[in-house]
Amino acid sequence: MQTQALQSKHTRYSPLLEVAPDVACRQLSIVNVFLVGEPGARDRSWALVDTGLGTSVEAIQQAAGERFGPARPAAIILTHGHFDHVGSARRLAEMWGAPIYAHRLEMPYLTGRSDYPPPDPTVGGGAVATLGSRFFPKSGTDLQPWVEPLPEDGTVPGMPGWRWIHTPGHTPGHVALFRDADRTLIAGDAFVTTRQESFLSVMTRRQEVWRPPAYFTPDWEAARRSVQELAALRPNVAGTGHGVPMFGESLRQQLDNLATNFDEYIPDDGRYVRQPALADERGLVMVPPPVRDALPFLLAAGAAVALGAVFARGRVRASRGY
Repeated sequence: MQTQALQSKHTRYSPLLEVAPDVACRQLSIVNVFLVGEPGARDRSWALVDTGLGTSVEAIQQAAGERFGPARPAAIILTHGHFDHVGSARRLAEMWGAPIYAHRLEMPYLTGRSDYPPPDPTVGGGAVATLGSRFFPKSGTDLQPWVEPLPEDGTVPGMPGWRWIHTPGHTPGHVALFRDADRTLIAGDAFVTTRQESFLSVMTRRQEVWRPPAYFTPDWEAARRSVQELAALRPNVAGTGHGVPMFGESLRQQLDNLATNFDEYIPDDGRYVRQPALADERGLVMVPPPVRDALPFLLAAGAAVALGAVFARGRVRASRGY
């Protein structure tokens, strides 16, 4: 199966990508959302998975209109509550009158009771990790009264035939969504299909199965177990929070490699590599101390050298009477 663009005569924005006949991926600036339901579905017969940034409302509305017309979703499902997955949740819930669902261990971060662990810019090695992640929000958000826990029986509201799987590591209450009938997987950030730490990979959408985004993963052993559980499902197709959906044997082989050789994908060192952050039903309990971050010192040294050069040049010009 190949990825197919769902062409639209109504928009010049990026097309939807077909993950399955009833699953479409809307690629936003740095993240993906998924619309699950038959095209043209009746009111309250489809679901939205994740909601992008706070600036994504219009793009998601447009994609939903193209896919389903005026029909409203039965539910909004969150794989987790990081800023790039939850940004438009409240506005969309209010606009559609749709409930929001997430794992119970994600509730502290979605009801304003707790913040996430801070990102670690020392892991990953790419520009997104080293530079960009320093400015990524770690704060939780308050989605009350719209948010509630996913059903304990594993069913997914608004998505008949699907089940949710607890896949912690990237966040305590991270979930992936799986349909056994055709082995379709929506993985969130349990793993992704591009090197999310690399600006070049993100911009070119270079496709490969990759670890969860390192700068925002506070428990690597839990992340390993989650990847292994998802690999054991032998998915036919996977849509992830970042990157282009992948299909077939290439997906399975690369996911097996990630699961089998996960140690090779864990950063050599880092705040959460040394020790995981701890959380419980109340939210964040303990954050390990940061590791030494060389970049601020390098930037300060560079600024000092540049400033010294400016002063030296000024003194030379003054001595020459300029």
